[in-house]
Amino acid sequence: MENNHKIVFSAVQPSGKLTIGNYLGSIKNWIALQEEYQCIYCVADMHAITVRQEPAALRQRTYELVALYMASGLDPEKCTLFVQSHVPAHAQLAWVLNCNTMFGELSRMTQFKDKSAKHADNINAGLFTYPALMAADILLYQTDLVPVGQDQMQHIELTRDVAGRFNSVYSPTFKMPEGLVHRNGAKIMSLSEPQKKMSKSDENTNAFILMLDDRDTIIRKCKRAVTDSEAQVRFGEGKDGINNLMTIYACFTGKTMEEIEKEFEGRGYGDFKLAVGEAVADGLAPIQDEFARLTKDKTYLESVMAKGAEAASRLAGRTMAKVYRKVGFIG
Repeated sequence: MENNHKIVFSAVQPSGKLTIGNYLGSIKNWIALQEEYQCIYCVADMHAITVRQEPAALRQRTYELVALYMASGLDPEKCTLFVQSHVPAHAQLAWVLNCNTMFGELSRMTQFKDKSAKHADNINAGLFTYPALMAADILLYQTDLVPVGQDQMQHIELTRDVAGRFNSVYSPTFKMPEGLVHRNGAKIMSLSEPQKKMSKSDENTNAFILMLDDRDTIIRKCKRAVTDSEAQVRFGEGKDGINNLMTIYACFTGKTMEEIEKEFEGRGYGDFKLAVGEAVADGLAPIQDEFARLTKDKTYLESVMAKGAEAASRLAGRTMAKVYRKVGFIG
């Protein structure tokens, strides 16, 4: 896995099922990146426990997320794929970075404010200091690029601030990572409120399509999607619902907006919604089939995790040796 290419790191929490928004906005790009860069992809189970988890369910979702990554096209022969808690250096570096991250910086993080409001009965220290663990995730691997959406740039900026501070105090140690805003990543919006991003945590289950939803469910959700009163399939201002459905259709068919407008000229929204649902179901079917095959083979999934953790630990160990020496720990 180790080569001269730039290093890309990204991670997703196993805290729920993935939507087509996660797939079209992130995972599809990751697949392309593994051909060009040295990619390190992580299942961030340590981040997941900032919110109370049912242990058996967390373990199950971790297996499922590894399987879904691979079913979507991530190849463990082309990238390093591992589970965060399998590499102790993440927690080790997080503590050192906690001691180099300012209280004020952490208090400004929007995710802390959001999650504190949602989980008022469990505002724990990990929820507050998780950005130091996130910085550790990135800096451990001397990461060059972190694929992010525009709304996640705050985390990259904090990581750079912490790395810069450590480098200044202890001499250059960490590479300064940059955010790689998805070039081709589509921003998929809620089917019921198309002004906001599609989210798996939405209370309205008709607002999102899960990657593992069955065909009938996908088509039903598309049929219920919010549109407008114009009854014309065209991309334009004030047509958020139709714009979103057109974006989804374009992603799964490879057609341009102009081609879609031409295809549905003179046809109603009913025809269009059905076509979107069928295109999504057809596109997800091979991923779902491969996922079903992989989840039956726990031994294979564990071998992928073990191999990934070994490769990640090798890279992380080099960074940790430098960090420990520089802060004054005896090696």
